[in-house]
Amino acid sequence: MKIKPLADRVLVKPATAEEKTSGGIIIPDSAKEKPLKGEVVATGNGTKDEEMVVKSGDKVLYGKYAGTEIEWEDETYLIMRQSDILAII
Repeated sequence: MKIKPLADRVLVKPATAEEKTSGGIIIPDSAKEKPLKGEVVATGNGTKDEEMVVKSGDKVLYGKYAGTEIEWEDETYLIMRQSDILAII
């Protein structure tokens, strides 16, 4: 990964949104909810006040409006503070 988050920031690859319901109904893009889980791709080194708890490969849950969406090499990522992560699953 060529993106290295700084301080207490984390780079997360969001899980893909559901394309169909269990009954086979196709969900249009406008009705899809933003996924609230993803996989940590890279982490910063932390700060003197906050050590990094999450690590690369962790599956995490985060808030609906957490982070900043970035595009890198045709992939979408979120960069957020570690404190925006709600849980490791």
